[in-house]
Amino acid sequence: MSATDHMRMMLDQLMGTSRDGDSGRGRTKFSDPKVCKSFLLGCCPHDLLTSTRMDVGECAKIHDVALKADYEAASLKKDFFYDLDAMEHLKTFIADCDRRTEQAKKRLLETQEELSAEVSDKANLVHEFGEQIGKKLARAEELGEQGEVEESMKLMEEVEEIRKKKLMAESELRNSMPASSYQQQKLRVCEVCSAYLGIHDNDRRLADHFGGKLHLGFIKIREKLSSLLESCEKRREERREAREQERSALERREGGDRSGRRGDRDERNGRRDRDRDRDRRRRSRSRTKDKSVGEERSRSRSHRSTSRSRRSRSHRTRSRSRDRSRSRDRHSSKRSRRMRSVDKEDGEVNSDNSD
Repeated sequence: MSATDHMRMMLDQLMGTSRDGDSGRGRTKFSDPKVCKSFLLGCCPHDLLTSTRMDVGECAKIHDVALKADYEAASLKKDFFYDLDAMEHLKTFIADCDRRTEQAKKRLLETQEELSAEVSDKANLVHEFGEQIGKKLARAEELGEQGEVEESMKLMEEVEEIRKKKLMAESELRNSMPASSYQQQKLRVCEVCSAYLGIHDNDRRLADHFGGKLHLGFIKIREKLSSLLESCEKRREERREAREQERSALERREGGDRSGRRGDRDERNGRRDRDRDRDRRRRSRSRTKDKSVGEERSRSRSHRSTSRSRRSRSHRTRSRSRDRSRSRDRHSSKRSRRMRSVDKEDGEVNSDNSD
């Protein structure tokens, strides 16, 4: 890993996905099912056992230190119960490891010479002293690296005492079995990590094993699983209650949304009814207006037709009057002419008589 990558990882661990100033929009959230919940809790076997004999490769789920930082910040405000998911993951892994341990023990029983009960007890005692020495040496080295010199020295003194006990136990074991059998390497299986340990392993070899990444990784996994199992039922009950509360809140929110939508729908229906009434009144007023305009037009047409008929009658009356007047004039003129002709004839007669 380059220095730039290391700095980027440190920023992710410190600030999470929002270290660049964005809100992480479009990125995977830590709550996504594709994110490893064991990694968020710092106990994923794929990370703890990498580069060891029990290396199981990369985890199929997402491991992102930025998402882990987001989860750690969010878990301060809300309990996500990811420890229960991690517990199921660790239970499956440890069950598989225990199955391999039992298989290794069966192979040793089939391949190694069977010892008597007394000799087996002495051999197990030697193994126990060797484990104690290895664990204390590994712890002493760790404290020395941390600067706890006095604590480291105390552990080294305890190691010396255990070494003396181990030498006595080895002497008793050597005296209780044939020399040829004692020279054979007696193996046993580590109950923690299923690795093979020999009865003749030196202190350095034991310290490397018990202080190694494989053994310490399994210790951390088993301790984490043990603590999770202790609070398993209580945590499951808490998660059920939390889910019920979330469900109730969701139902109330949906009920409020439904009532709000119902109110909006009623309001829209009322508004639509009011618009319809307004349109109906407008159309009614329009029809009334059109009717009044039609009536007015009808009255106007009737008035015009009446006026025309009156004018026509007046015209006809005047025409008849003129015709009658003309007829009278013609008649009176004819009568005048007749009277003049009669008078003329009478004058002629009179004149003739006088002659």
